[in-house]
Amino acid sequence: MRFGVLGPLAVWPAPGAPVAVPETKVRLLLADLLAHAGEPVGVDRLIDDLWGAGPPADPRAALRVKVSQLRRVVGRDLITHTARGYVLLSTDIDAADFETALSRASASPDPMGKAELLTGALALWRGEAFTEFATEHFARPAITRLGELRLSAVEELAEARLELGEHVRVAADLSALVTAHPGRERLRAAHLLALYRSGRHAEAVAGFTDHRERLREDLGLDPGPEMAALHRAMLAHDTTLLPVTRPRPPTPPHPLLGRDNDLAAVHDLLGGARLVTLHGPGGVGKTRLALATGASAFAELGALPAGSPGEAVASVVAAALGIRDTDDLFAAGLTGLLLLDNCEHVLDAVAGLAAKLLRGAPGLRILATSREPLNLTGERVHHLAPLAKADAVRLFTARAGPAARADDERVAEICRRLDGLPLALELAAARVRGLGVDGVAEGLGDRFALLTDGPRDAPARQRTLRAVVDWSWEPLPPEEKALLRRLAVFAGGADPRAVEAVCGDGARLARLVDRALVTTVHSAGRVRYGLLDTIAAYGLERLRESGEETAVRERHRSYFTALAEKQTARLRGPGQLDALAVLDTETPNLRVALDERLAVVLAWYWHLRGRRAEARRAFAPAEGPEARTWRAVLDIAAGEEPDPPARAAKAHAEDPRPEAAWLLGDALFGLGSVGNGEDLNDIAHSAATDVWGTAATLVARARRATIRGHLAAAEKDATRALTLTRDGWLRSQAREELALLAEIAGEHERSARLRTQALADARELGLPTAPGLARLGRTALLTGDLERARALHERALAAATESGDEGTAQFADVGLALIDRREGALDEAETRLERWLDWCRRRDGDAGLALILAELGFVAEARGEADRALALHREGLAAARRFGDPRAVAYALEGIAGAYGLKGRPGLAGRRRARAGVLRAGG
Repeated sequence: MRFGVLGPLAVWPAPGAPVAVPETKVRLLLADLLAHAGEPVGVDRLIDDLWGAGPPADPRAALRVKVSQLRRVVGRDLITHTARGYVLLSTDIDAADFETALSRASASPDPMGKAELLTGALALWRGEAFTEFATEHFARPAITRLGELRLSAVEELAEARLELGEHVRVAADLSALVTAHPGRERLRAAHLLALYRSGRHAEAVAGFTDHRERLREDLGLDPGPEMAALHRAMLAHDTTLLPVTRPRPPTPPHPLLGRDNDLAAVHDLLGGARLVTLHGPGGVGKTRLALATGASAFAELGALPAGSPGEAVASVVAAALGIRDTDDLFAAGLTGLLLLDNCEHVLDAVAGLAAKLLRGAPGLRILATSREPLNLTGERVHHLAPLAKADAVRLFTARAGPAARADDERVAEICRRLDGLPLALELAAARVRGLGVDGVAEGLGDRFALLTDGPRDAPARQRTLRAVVDWSWEPLPPEEKALLRRLAVFAGGADPRAVEAVCGDGARLARLVDRALVTTVHSAGRVRYGLLDTIAAYGLERLRESGEETAVRERHRSYFTALAEKQTARLRGPGQLDALAVLDTETPNLRVALDERLAVVLAWYWHLRGRRAEARRAFAPAEGPEARTWRAVLDIAAGEEPDPPARAAKAHAEDPRPEAAWLLGDALFGLGSVGNGEDLNDIAHSAATDVWGTAATLVARARRATIRGHLAAAEKDATRALTLTRDGWLRSQAREELALLAEIAGEHERSARLRTQALADARELGLPTAPGLARLGRTALLTGDLERARALHERALAAATESGDEGTAQFADVGLALIDRREGALDEAETRLERWLDWCRRRDGDAGLALILAELGFVAEARGEADRALALHREGLAAARRFGDPRAVAYALEGIAGAYGLKGRPGLAGRRRARAGVLRAGG
């Protein structure tokens, strides 16, 4: 409940229309409690206030009835009884809000903020306080006190408005009030000053004379010293009485977008600090945000020549404050919030002036915008970052109009390439009318030629994107220019060691960070330096002009090739996780530095990360034998090699390294016969020069042994590989093989445990998780948990599709088909299975083909289509035999048995089942 006493008594629910308080005595009771502002009112006092000299027979009982009636209106909990009497437990009262606003206004040094607070406070009044209780003795003290506070607020508001130059309106507004309250000298002084500043000098002097005569006649007193001093100044036409013509800060043409959090942060900083600097790169929107803070004075320093002296800066600031002589700046008792805009090119002069102003004017606060902090004691800096993606899109589409849609990928691309810089986005949006969104996106290859049509009323430095960056570039000393242009060769940033190696001098980085030309990202105690794309594009232009681009790029390539060699050497041991993280971080730089030598170094990293498409692009022009080996591996894996064994043999002949033999043999696994690539793996195993090579070939050998049904040999090799290596990737491969062996043995709990650990290894290393999810899905399927099996297979399919891993996508989709068939969704199962038939045939993938054909045969059998089922199972049997997997052969034979049974030929069916049983038993 909210209560109102600044006018007729009112009660409002929150929110809602006023609630009626019935019966006069109940209203009297509520008013009495409100008049005592949360203090207890004794029972006897309340009885006297309500009934006076004519109380009822049982006054205490009658009071309890009134209290009960009031509680039904306002709520039982709001009125409580203590040993001292009754009390209303509420601070939600318009009078309390009024007094709070008065306190805040009195503490505010900003006349505009003070005026807003006081105007709001006075708007709470709906008439005289406790209007209908003016004759009640309990209300008189509150009425008197609140009335005095109201008049004080009117006086303080008048003084604030005079500071804001509203003298004409103040003179009119106070005319009736000074007549109604002739003894209030502060009110009369404000009125006289307003008259004088409005050019009504004679009326002002006559007003003083009238006031003096009234005082002498009524009280036998003379006006106070402040009023007398005002009178003398008016008679002397003292220039200090003239109005201060302080220009108002400009009003931006558009609403502020995407900066709510920044605006709140700046307000918080201004609440506790007297100097706050908005720091950020050119075009990020510092001025626009600063204007939204409600500064009372705005000094635009951008038009001053670079390095202007302090006198020139003081002159601009004095004009912004409405002060005629700069000497008066430090004697004017300044208050409010002063905005100093575009300080970076006159930084020393601004810093000196700001320090002096803050020392001499305790009521003054300063908000500066600069591409470099002022570096003064007590300064708080808010770094303004570019807009977030969604806010950048919102700004661009708002400025571009209907031709740009928020869901357009080209719009998102424009916003990303322009770094979310509001000025750049507005320049680009202006070109949409003539070029369309696609034309603007395509033109960003030369952004400085494209973005040249800024508003005519904007400063010259903000009309083109090049001018924005020139403004920051020109003041730099030669050493900082050299460092900045060299930094442009990095992509995705660089750490201090890389900067030192490539740029030759990283000592000046901190200065470029202070100037908002270089960005920093801090993580785990380390710092990484970077450039916005616009600054990088500008830097590259300057680098080409300098004639040193070739040398700098060669240093960049040399550094990152050495880094890649060091990190890839750790990818097969205990340092794998850290090495992957380093290579992930430096991927943009590695792409910039890429040549064939570096591609060979990175190939295994790409393999671990599942980035096959990137690797194929890198090896498209493969020249050396190692590069050609990787190209052969990738082509075979992609199913784009018509004769995989021949291609692998040719590559191995050119590149006889043990690792090359293993890679090529691994690529052939699963294509055609189970023996394809086995000879290459044997060569790699016998020639292995390290523990990792031995473990990798053991895992490959275990896979082939499992397929052939040599389960003990497979268990031995996979277990030994797991023991030998500390490579998380290779250990996950060994665990998966052991999990498959457990699955074959019917040990599904052990299989699930191993696969869960393998998946955890992959996640820890950031490796593709789709294969592990799909295999866990198979385990769930075999244990009858179809719901979990479906969820795991669907996640695997989505992840594999996103990463372009067709092999895992096929495995997962076929797994979903197995689930569909078991749930009776035959059409869905058939659709999924037929989707992959041609893919398996094209890749010579007899292992997958055998399973798909068998499942299609079971679908046909479930439909009662015996002949179709038999044909599919026979084709599947041939594929299983070509591959050489006894379990796949047994599965096909079981399908044939089912088809024969459906045809009414139990003898043939029995013989096929018996043969399948023998194969499953290892015969």
